[in-house]
Amino acid sequence: MTHRFDEELRSRLTARLAAFPRETRDDAGLKRAAVAIAIAPHKDEAAFLLTRRVARLNAHGGQWALPGGRMDAGETPVEAALRELEEEVALKLRPSEVIGLLDDYPTRSGYLITPVVTWVEDTSAMLPNPAEVASIHAFALAELTREGSPEFLSIPESDQPVIRLHIGDDHIHAPTAALLWQFGEVALRGRTTRVAHLEQPVWAWR
Repeated sequence: MTHRFDEELRSRLTARLAAFPRETRDDAGLKRAAVAIAIAPHKDEAAFLLTRRVARLNAHGGQWALPGGRMDAGETPVEAALRELEEEVALKLRPSEVIGLLDDYPTRSGYLITPVVTWVEDTSAMLPNPAEVASIHAFALAELTREGSPEFLSIPESDQPVIRLHIGDDHIHAPTAALLWQFGEVALRGRTTRVAHLEQPVWAWR
């Protein structure tokens, strides 16, 4: 299904996110972080933005990622997500362009991530920060509801399933896969779907 980037879509996504009973967590010992699920126009339809991290980074170099990072002292998740969007991809948004939040997600690498959904009218100034981002990619929202995706895999190291989400000609794993799948379930399909239990592959446990 094609999703047009227009006010009707923004209103529908905003309403579904507002109605979603978001679950927050306060896991002791986890560092707080926020990521932006940025909805933007691309080739006459609505898309979400993913970055490819530069290969030389010590943590998760070369991987697909949502713009985001650790929250600074005193920051809210919204403030952190908007700051990271500007720092990583040069998109400067106002708080009024935040259309909702999803569940907090704990990672095996010691973070508690809050996903912040934003509406991006203009991407003309978008530019990757070469210190962190190798490239920026826009994928149609329909990728989040495609047949056969996600897959849930079993691993001997955990009782919980590993999520693998197919995007374009590639696939991604949690945490990014879990957060995007929840967005698709909640905002595109109108379902209340939880993802905090979904596992990450063992190579992401650090």
